Amino acid sequence: MKKKYIVRLTETERNELTNLIHKGKVAAQKRLHAEVLLKADVSEHGERWRDKKISEAFGVSTRTVERIRERLVEQGLEAALNKAKPSRVKSKTIDGENEAHLIALTCSEAPEGRSRWTLRLLSSKMVELGYVESVSYETIRQTLKKTS
Repeated sequence: MKKKYIVRLTETERNELTNLIHKGKVAAQKRLHAEVLLKADVSEHGERWRDKKISEAFGVSTRTVERIRERLVEQGLEAALNKAKPSRVKSKTIDGENEAHLIALTCSEAPEGRSRWTLRLLSSKMVELGYVESVSYETIRQTLKKTS
């Protein structure tokens, strides 16, 4: 299978990576990525190792080597050396307005037959009143803990 992302390092990039590897205090993951890039380099001064050989030498999967090469080609050297940022965006179930409703509900009288509100009762009441479509009692717990 032909590689889609080919690593061709310039002389300055090679020097930067070499210096990074030989520097005293560098994060292990950053050093590993630098070594992988140096081995995968196909320029005239590069070592031209295959992904399989790189993965065996450094104890990583071939997919990891592919991802490092891909980030170098698409996003540049800094992105290839550092950890990738999470791509998913997690929306909050309870925003500021719903948090105010939850606190007001918590401070109100407990339902008939109960001495106090439970987390499960609060979550079901929030859904019943239409403040949220669905919410777990754990989200209720974390929100109340945050506001104390």
